[in-house]
Amino acid sequence: MKKTLAVPIALTLASAAACYGGGKDRITIACGAHEQWCATMTRRFAEQTGIEADFVRLSSGEALARIKAARGKPEFDAWHGGPADGYEAAKKEGLLEPYLSPEAARIKPEWRDPGGAWTGVYLGVLGFCNNPDVLAETGLGPVTSWRALLDERLRKNVGVAHPATSGTGYTVMWTQVALGGGDQDAGLDYLRRLHPNVLQFNKSGNAAAQQAGRGEVGVGVVFSHDCVAQQQQGYTKLRVTFPEEGTGYEIGAVAVIKGARNAQGARAYVDWALSAESQRLGPTVGFYALPTNAGVTPDSKAADLSKITLVDYDVPGAGQAKPGLVRRFEDEIMAAS
Repeated sequence: MKKTLAVPIALTLASAAACYGGGKDRITIACGAHEQWCATMTRRFAEQTGIEADFVRLSSGEALARIKAARGKPEFDAWHGGPADGYEAAKKEGLLEPYLSPEAARIKPEWRDPGGAWTGVYLGVLGFCNNPDVLAETGLGPVTSWRALLDERLRKNVGVAHPATSGTGYTVMWTQVALGGGDQDAGLDYLRRLHPNVLQFNKSGNAAAQQAGRGEVGVGVVFSHDCVAQQQQGYTKLRVTFPEEGTGYEIGAVAVIKGARNAQGARAYVDWALSAESQRLGPTVGFYALPTNAGVTPDSKAADLSKITLVDYDVPGAGQAKPGLVRRFEDEIMAAS
């Protein structure tokens, strides 16, 4: 029987090298978060374990497409970052190798797949990234509701990501489904009405925060930690607000790819990503999402869940519906524009 190897987080460089054949093994990560965060995570993992690691930065939709295209001969060993909706879609396609890490015991059950297909490493909450100066020119203040985002004074003044390429964009779509009581038609209808106000549907989620920071749009619909990151990079006028009707959220996940070239190394990476040591690194590189490990205190700049109304976000349902819902968005909204 094939043994599952879980590398302890405190493993020394020397013992890890001995365990993995002198440190010659390598893993490649499909990484769905900020470039600097991805670089820090892979570098520190290599330092801890002696397993060489590199990454390719991909949006959620891109990662899923490439993992699916390489079925049977995967180019990645693990997938790290991006909403769990995409991981659920990959699970449905049989693209993930279940792995129950010892570190998962410190993660809430609702933040991980019960069969170990994926485990949550951070939480991001959808919010509005407001540029008060741009909004003032339209006669509006910071946006505080999904309803207000439809105001005709915001024509071509909203930044948001495309749900086919971006996990952020799909989270926006599924949030509207949730607010509509699970009605997919209601979710699509909201995006249809929002479309005239959208400057463009971006490839990646944090692009809308960058647009707001540069003054290209009055408001970006993003995970709030992406707006905070822009504030920390000098766009101090930006203001984060959350929709009063309720908002969606992501469980940023990590998983082992089915058929990974270095499955043992990928499992070791999952152990590392779930550890308290790893999850404390985010704020050091401007990543202010909420940690999932119970032993990590959220940074003061992270979203305060006690002050935010969350929708009932059905992650498995969102993942299963994703292919069809994205196709309908393309056919019924984008193609019709």
